[in-house]
Amino acid sequence: MTPTLKDVALRAGVSTSAVSRTFTDGASVSDKMRKKVEKAAAELGYSPNFIARSLTTRRTKLIGLVSDNFYNPVFLEVFDRFTRALQDCGLRPLLVNLSNETDPENSVRMLQQYSVDGVMVASSTLPPEFSKAFRDKNIPVVNTFGRHATSPDVHVVGINNVAAGRMAARELISRGYKSIAFLGGPKRATSTLDRLEGFQAELALHPDVTFSYSFASAYSFHAGRAEILRLAEFGLAEAYFGGDDVLSVGILSGLQDLRKNVPNDVGLIGFNNIEMAGWENIALTTIHQPIAQIIASSVELMVAMLENPDRYPEARLFPCHVVERKTLRPIQSR
Repeated sequence: MTPTLKDVALRAGVSTSAVSRTFTDGASVSDKMRKKVEKAAAELGYSPNFIARSLTTRRTKLIGLVSDNFYNPVFLEVFDRFTRALQDCGLRPLLVNLSNETDPENSVRMLQQYSVDGVMVASSTLPPEFSKAFRDKNIPVVNTFGRHATSPDVHVVGINNVAAGRMAARELISRGYKSIAFLGGPKRATSTLDRLEGFQAELALHPDVTFSYSFASAYSFHAGRAEILRLAEFGLAEAYFGGDDVLSVGILSGLQDLRKNVPNDVGLIGFNNIEMAGWENIALTTIHQPIAQIIASSVELMVAMLENPDRYPEARLFPCHVVERKTLRPIQSR
């Protein structure tokens, strides 16, 4: 038989309420009482029933971890870091896949069924309406990798994708490329649109450079590969800014099939700096997104919101930088 709270109380010679307080965060209990209860619990092999306790405290400590991009390898790191960070704070992540979801209200109803205490929307492709829908139901929410705004409706933690697009353009221009293209992820993704905006704005300062753009159907290997093979029918640019690293690896694969040497025939810069980008057979020059810092800051905000749900929404931005590898030719001397 699994030991119960009452069994621990009898073993320790205390009331059941004393046992309950011992295993309730923030409850008042003396050191002497705590040691007596913990000793009895250890002897019996008792573990607190968090589900039962939530009926009393009305706090489940469940945090919905919501995303729609499970096929992208970058999210293996994202989910790993998120789940460990939440668990280290005594919270329990509930992973939710919204890959085929189009109605924010459906996702809200799903998370409400589990009585989550908060929601982390870990996506740069879900529309902002998803995060706002949780906020409107008074559920604490943080949009990680969300779209930057000076006055956000919800807490947003990530990067300035417009600035990242400018950074990619400057990098390609510094290598002397005169025909430059943007090959982004899905057109509806705010990250794609913002990176394109910055990329295009920077290139507009260089009238001697020709510019084109296109969109892959998803942030995926196969989508990147399919799009570069399609573009090859009309003639390739000298260099591409791939919407993210896994998309860029797909572009590399397509260029290999076309017998194009990278970087001698075609240059390529990616985005994110996933582990795969550093593999020797890929060696992708890319823009590093500080995923570890972004996730740590997001969890910090969630913990603060659970203590103060009325905390005013803020946007936290982290800088990016270029990681040099082998898919761009050297910087041109001036």
